[in-house]
Order: sequence, then C-alpha cells, then structure tokens
Amino acid sequence: MSGPPVSDPPVPGPPASPRGRGASASPPEPGASARGSAPAASGQPGPPRPPGPSGPPAQPPVGLYLARVAREASRAFDAALAAAGGSLPTWLVLISLKSQRLASQRELAGMVGIQEATLTHHLNAMESSGLVTRRRDTANRRVHVVELTPAGDGLFMQLREAAVAFDQQLRAGLTATEIEQFEAVLSRLHENVSQAGHAGPA
Repeated sequence: MSGPPVSDPPVPGPPASPRGRGASASPPEPGASARGSAPAASGQPGPPRPPGPSGPPAQPPVGLYLARVAREASRAFDAALAAAGGSLPTWLVLISLKSQRLASQRELAGMVGIQEATLTHHLNAMESSGLVTRRRDTANRRVHVVELTPAGDGLFMQLREAAVAFDQQLRAGLTATEIEQFEAVLSRLHENVSQAGHAGPA
C-alpha cells in the first residue's frame, strides 16, 4: 500500500523584516546595487572608475608639481643672487636697463613684470645705493627716465656670473634635445593657462 504523497521541501525565502512580516523593505541606497553586484564576466577588464568627488585626484595635478618646482628654483636663485650681492628685483631691473639703455619707470615696470608702485620702492633703494639715476624727461616732465650708473653696471656683471652659473646648474644632466622639449612643454602650458584665463563663462 502506497503512503501519502511526499511534497517538495519549501524554498527558503528572505528573512522576515524585524518590523514584522507585513512591513515593506526600505528602498536601497543609491549605488547599493552597483556595489553589491558582481561585474559581468566579459573576459575584459572594465574601464577605470573615476575618482570620487571627495577623494584625491587620480593623477597628481601638473600645476601643483610645476608650482612646487618653480618655488624651489626661485628660492635657490634668490640665494645665488644674494651671495653675489644682489637680489631678484635688482637683477630684473639691471638686466632690463641693459637691454634698453634708457627707460621710463612705466616701461621698466612692464619689462620687469611688477606694478609701477612696487618698482618705485625698488628704484628708491637702488638709487640710494648709487646703482641707478632718475631724471625727468626733457620732452615730457611727467616721465622719469632711469639710467644705470657705473656701479650699477658693475653689479650687473657680478649678478650675471651668478645667473649664468645657476642656469648651468639647472641644465646639468640634460641634453640639448631635452631642453628643447622642456621649453616646448612650458610654452604649451603657458598657452593653456592663457586660453583658460581669456575664456569667458560657459
């Protein structure tokens, strides 16, 4: 005699919610399914995930590295000029006056790359040290013309030697081709910065 039919064992379902069997499950957090699901087995690695908005950049920023190197190089150059009896502002004024024998303070400020008021401060100190002279232009009394003195010309030669030696230190271990490539990269970076500065709001 046959016994009672044997039914299949029940399939276990999800655990009951702690709030009761009738309570609905909370909606998943955004991105939870992406984190919990395994990647599709395509045989090929997936694209790299972009860095999160709160994490560090995937690559070190070029501008940050460039700023650090420029800051260290500027400090070392300042120290080399100071050892030769000068400073970076003094060197910039002297080399600009050597390039253009007579220059107004406005023209000189443009060549040096500083504000005219800042240049006046440096010129006052250089004039007190006998390195430059200032006089009013005969054609325009409102314009001050700056000229090198023999002492200023002598200091220029001292600082020139320090500047050339420092430049050789920077070029140590670099070939002429690497210098050309480096200058090309710097020119490209300068163009990128200029274009970004001139670009208006989107």
